[in-house]
Amino acid sequence: MEFAAAAQAFTDHLEQVRRLSPATVRAYRSDLHDLALTIGELGVEDMSLETLRDWLWRATQRGDARSTLARRAAAARSFFAWAHEHELIPHDPSLRLVAPKRGRTLPTIASQDAMTTLLDVQRTAASTGEPGQLRDHAILELLYGAGIRVSELCGLDVDDLDLDRGTARVLGKGSKERVVPFGAPARDAIGAYLTRGRPVHVARAARPTPALFLGTRGARVGPRAVYSLVAEVLAPYVGADTVGPHALRHTAATHLLDGGADLRAVQEILGHASLGTTQIYTHVSAERLTATYRLAHPRA
Repeated sequence: MEFAAAAQAFTDHLEQVRRLSPATVRAYRSDLHDLALTIGELGVEDMSLETLRDWLWRATQRGDARSTLARRAAAARSFFAWAHEHELIPHDPSLRLVAPKRGRTLPTIASQDAMTTLLDVQRTAASTGEPGQLRDHAILELLYGAGIRVSELCGLDVDDLDLDRGTARVLGKGSKERVVPFGAPARDAIGAYLTRGRPVHVARAARPTPALFLGTRGARVGPRAVYSLVAEVLAPYVGADTVGPHALRHTAATHLLDGGADLRAVQEILGHASLGTTQIYTHVSAERLTATYRLAHPRA
């Protein structure tokens, strides 16, 4: 079978059956396209372990990062396992395909004092009653207060919130739904936005919309706008040139653990499928503790 046709059928399967996120499907599609460029006229049944190793070696020579190599190896293994399962190939050539382990880097986070200052500044700006400032304050409070992903935040509808209980119903990776809590500051900011900010944006909408966060023309706010907002307000507090909404999620998780939260409870709040993903934040907390010790203890 032609490789391109098989790769298309596989990514359709990821999108329509396994319902993976659009970003994940795009990454798999890109990796398989790169493999197709390397193998030329070879069909799926012509692939061998040596061919796949040569593909990764070429990527290494190009200077691709270890994380990229690891992702591409994972994409190839998933594709050929699927192809073997659907009897497109007699055997799976990727079973012994390995790539360099991902170098784990600790996430960028802001201190508790920095977050307090940042959100105080945003609350003061929102007190003017300007609809955009009310919305931005609510977005930042919710990203930090609930630790949700930017895609989850942008997908929220008004009916997904329970302000009395302080919870939001979000749709996470793999279309898995979960309910996350948020605190009084986020509840107050959202309440102010719903009362004084959102109605102004709704009045400019071309048609009725259930979306919680709206742009100035009444359309649902997209991830790019949220990235721009977070990059503008958070970067000065973390000393990084590039920072996005995920930094607030990292920060929320770290502060939860610093405050004594159970690791499994944090896993549930964040919507991680694996506890191992959540454990990165224990390393962050340990490093912060060590740094504090070295600064404060006379025998450090």
